[in-house]
Amino acid sequence: MRAAKLGAPGIVLGNYPERRQTAARFPWISGIAGTFAHWRLRKRRIDQQLIAGTRSIESAIAGQSDQALHDRIRLLRANLPHGDFSDAYTTEALAIASVMCRRTLSAVPYDTQLIAARIMLDGHLAEMATGEGKTLAVALTAATAAFAGIPVHVVTANDYLVGRDASMLRPLFHALGLTVGEITPEHDLSARRAAYACDVTYCTAKELVFDYLRDRVAQPRRPDLEERAAGLGRPGAQGRLLRGLCMAIIDEADSVLIDEARMPLVLSQPMPARDVTPFKHAWHLCMELEAGKDFTTDVRTRHTQLTESGRAGLRARAAAGDFKWLTQRHCEDAVTLALTARHLLEAERDYLVKDGRVRIIDPTTGRTASGRSWAQGLHQLVEIKEGIAPSPRIEPLTQITYQRFFPRYLRLCGVSGTLVECRDELARIYGQQVRTVPLRRTSRRRLLRPRAFTRQRALYDAVAARVAELHGHGQPVLIGTNSVSESEALSRALAASGLQHAVLNARQDRDEAQIIAAAGRKGTITVATNMAGRGTDIVLDPGGAEAGGLHVICCQQNTARRIDRQLIGRCARQGDPGSAETYIALDGPLLAHHWLARFLRICTRGLEMRHSWLGALALNLAQHAKERGDRTERKLLLRQEEERGNWFAFSGREH
Repeated sequence: MRAAKLGAPGIVLGNYPERRQTAARFPWISGIAGTFAHWRLRKRRIDQQLIAGTRSIESAIAGQSDQALHDRIRLLRANLPHGDFSDAYTTEALAIASVMCRRTLSAVPYDTQLIAARIMLDGHLAEMATGEGKTLAVALTAATAAFAGIPVHVVTANDYLVGRDASMLRPLFHALGLTVGEITPEHDLSARRAAYACDVTYCTAKELVFDYLRDRVAQPRRPDLEERAAGLGRPGAQGRLLRGLCMAIIDEADSVLIDEARMPLVLSQPMPARDVTPFKHAWHLCMELEAGKDFTTDVRTRHTQLTESGRAGLRARAAAGDFKWLTQRHCEDAVTLALTARHLLEAERDYLVKDGRVRIIDPTTGRTASGRSWAQGLHQLVEIKEGIAPSPRIEPLTQITYQRFFPRYLRLCGVSGTLVECRDELARIYGQQVRTVPLRRTSRRRLLRPRAFTRQRALYDAVAARVAELHGHGQPVLIGTNSVSESEALSRALAASGLQHAVLNARQDRDEAQIIAAAGRKGTITVATNMAGRGTDIVLDPGGAEAGGLHVICCQQNTARRIDRQLIGRCARQGDPGSAETYIALDGPLLAHHWLARFLRICTRGLEMRHSWLGALALNLAQHAKERGDRTERKLLLRQEEERGNWFAFSGREH
């Protein structure tokens, strides 16, 4: 009964517990409540009693043997409090975990990490500045929850972090008597089932959601009483992969819950082999159409539309061709997709051709998204564009969004360095409140004034000159770019200046750990996409610290100010020295079509703007507009998913 109340599988909650989600009637009230809750939590006095109690127990048990600590853990688990985590239980569990951290990882958790763990155990989101030790704070939270018998899913930003964190923290969990598993795309179903049977499982959101959808497709849920009577106490019973949705701890929570929540995740299967002639025919037809006359494209919204002239031309061309379409609508839809593939999807920005395959690049992480493909034939059209044999089409089986998936957890919490900007949406959609963790040490970061340039080429030359200046003093430099192509263009500019450097993008993902490990050394120059953003830890060597610490040059035009903060947060961590500055190109991907940027390009005579704050203002306005558009897109997607769920409920099936 106690374990069931805490949210673990059992006779009360069933073998596959999850929260029954109901749409909020007035979601805006949750948003307002979240704003006031954030203010209240931010102003609340830090719980020094928790810190003092944990440190007191830690001092008392520091000299005990591992066996004595294991006996203490068994006693703790046998006498769990009823209901939620009490202060006494949490204090004891954190103290034991802290002692084991010292023994297995040679690391002593900071007070701020204990505070973050307490926040997450309370079911909130903790904003913890970049470099303050989120990984260990998450581990402390997971261990404390796992002591209570709750299966814990630790959701990280990418597959690299899954492997890194699980391997690094495995000695700690094993010393605490807990098992830890990891889920990566290479794991088969049996390996996944074994990983989810562990006390703590590290995974990405995509892998987790797809495994959940596989469970639903393979074994549709039955009425509650029948389910609870079947297979109780057998993890993975009835062939399911997961043991339910008991507790999720989301690392980089804003990336998962906000940035990646604009598209539904669709579980699909390959369709029987079909003739690819329609795709090839659509591609040839789109090559004959004239931009502006036959079709229009909107780069900002990634939308293509045929004009009346284009439709009339298609009717004539299709009628004269050898291939006959089923309907005129099929022809128009296929050609519109072909136009999207040709004009809106760019190699080395949206996808990468690697090992004879088209691999989608995740815009949030900068990594190739393993196993993902565009639907409705778009992926096959991109393959035709790149001269690759089209792969089999896929058909959807079921789908869900993060906005509907994560609220199904009985317990949900997380941590990130950038949460405050989106706290209203987090409260409205997920019912999560944000509390800020104070810095462990006073920040020594220096933010320099932004510099704006009319053209991207001029920006590259200025960056090369600036890097040469910093390199002369031995200061390590990290340069953030938008895409693979931009990182390689900047790499050529640095090479032309005789500057040795490393490049980190989707092409060099196998060398990520080595590149990041060296990025803080004296005189090191690193050019990177978003891969050097979330979850990475750039450690300064003594020479790099003496030279002024890591200097970050942000050449990215991110769609949200939060992502800018993530990149800038690579420098000056935990009281280290460091500096950052932003370089803005008015013809960059985000600003190219913004009204203020166009006006400034017309009015600016020189290559570098005299008043760079105008360029920064243009970037800020463009980001505001993009953030607003993305919020609207997520809101519409959630509404569509709710309507779809209502339809399934009416038809007698659960969505």
